[in-house]
Amino acid sequence: MSLHKNAGKTAPKEILENIALLVSDYYTRTPNLSNKEQLISFGTSGHRGSSSKNSFNEKHIMAMAQAVAEYHKKQGHEKLFLGMDTHALSTPAHKTTLEVLAGNKIQTFYAKNFSYTPTPVISHAILTNKNSDGIVITPSHNPPSDGGFKYNSCDGGPANEETTKIIEQRANEILMNDLEDVNIIDLEDAIKSGFIHEYDYVTPYVNDLENIIDIKAIKESKLKIAADAMGGSGIEYYKAIKEKYDLDMQIFNDYVDFTFSFMTCDKDGKIRMDCSSSFAMASLIKLKDDFDIAFGNDTDFDRHGIITKSSGLLNPNHYLAVAIDYLAKNRDFSDLAIGKTLVSSSMIDKVAEDNNIKVIETPVGFKWFVEPLVKKKIFFAGEESAGASFLRKNKEVWTTDKDGIILNLLAAEILAKTKLDPGEYYDKLVLKYGNPVYERIDAPANSEQKKVLKNLKPEDIKQEVLAGEKIEQILTIATNGAKIGGLKVLSKNGWFAIRPSGTEDIYKIYAESFIDKNHLKLIQGDAKKIASEVFK
Repeated sequence: MSLHKNAGKTAPKEILENIALLVSDYYTRTPNLSNKEQLISFGTSGHRGSSSKNSFNEKHIMAMAQAVAEYHKKQGHEKLFLGMDTHALSTPAHKTTLEVLAGNKIQTFYAKNFSYTPTPVISHAILTNKNSDGIVITPSHNPPSDGGFKYNSCDGGPANEETTKIIEQRANEILMNDLEDVNIIDLEDAIKSGFIHEYDYVTPYVNDLENIIDIKAIKESKLKIAADAMGGSGIEYYKAIKEKYDLDMQIFNDYVDFTFSFMTCDKDGKIRMDCSSSFAMASLIKLKDDFDIAFGNDTDFDRHGIITKSSGLLNPNHYLAVAIDYLAKNRDFSDLAIGKTLVSSSMIDKVAEDNNIKVIETPVGFKWFVEPLVKKKIFFAGEESAGASFLRKNKEVWTTDKDGIILNLLAAEILAKTKLDPGEYYDKLVLKYGNPVYERIDAPANSEQKKVLKNLKPEDIKQEVLAGEKIEQILTIATNGAKIGGLKVLSKNGWFAIRPSGTEDIYKIYAESFIDKNHLKLIQGDAKKIASEVFK
């Protein structure tokens, strides 16, 4: 995908979303039930769509909220924690969800003053309140036109495939029956019903941070910190963290702008709140020399982006390796493994091996880490797309969903305790283990092509050579026994993986060379050829 002329530049006014029209479309447009693209589909992390494309409208939310309410009752849960991010469609969807949950007499807890709640905070609330589950209304880092709806199970994490399939099928059944089974009451009546309750999400989460992060060390080091809230759901959380722990932290973009007009455009020229993109993070990267460390988050604060004086925006894979090595050496996590997605860097494997840590490799999707975290099989779970979580200092579970806040604060702790920023820390790992070259590239793919990629088998690949080396393995099953939803091809000195996006009309090629950048380009070229062959 070539670089757009606006990449890294402040979003021009002409591309800003028409928020009034977007919200109007939410209420007035309805899905065409004969069009699969407009039905409910739970991907790697819930259902996502846009009201202007008839894929995220009031009827969708009514159906999904009703399906979740029924599932919640069947499971015998007592409480449901509801959160939303700052995408424009999240607010009307939040309102609709409250009306349906109250209509179903579900004891529901939402943020005070209908404000915003990060994804990890909902996970934290579920885990610290027994017999509960939750809904997060967010499309993550997707463009301002999008909306998302995600269900978190009683274990605090993204629901597994079995659960999401039940909810998806029931929700579509409700849509097909013209919402006849939906129990809904007006928001004003819902507030008076005794079933929905204002809840202080901020205080318990912020107060608990000292049990997972050495915040005292950060404070005493007097680090000058920059935190880019990127107009997201954690704005009030950064303010509370700064105040409670008396940190020298300057917070940027600490206001809600539904157009996200303060953003610099991503590589394709779109506004995308992706804290792992150097183009989307260009404004903060320019300030790197003014602070000891800087970081940002996507809109629902489940992803992290670390910026250092030494390296600029740190590659997510590099930071995962740093975090794992640091935690292994500075916490008592002996005998526990780490979890990584199969498309993450091999540097993580080298770090784990040197620290005598077992690696559990999974397909893409944080849901694969929920059970290992809850059962304390792993102390760290990380995705190549800048999402991770880890255990408390006492080895107890913190969240079973990605937590961008603690990963950002951990970067400050690492600098405070080791006197090395995460970029300098990674350079030391490179001196020890070598320097693998990793890159992810995206390419357009329609729904049929994405289906082909998701169902690939090893025998579909006819090539025998990768970048001049014999192909040693073709994997469609991860080491945890689950289907990849794509495939991974390995040779002696490199590998690539192909998988369709669960949220956008693209497919992703992940590749890594153990030799150099030129070798990486050869791997990527062969990966594209293989993709074009299977599309025929």
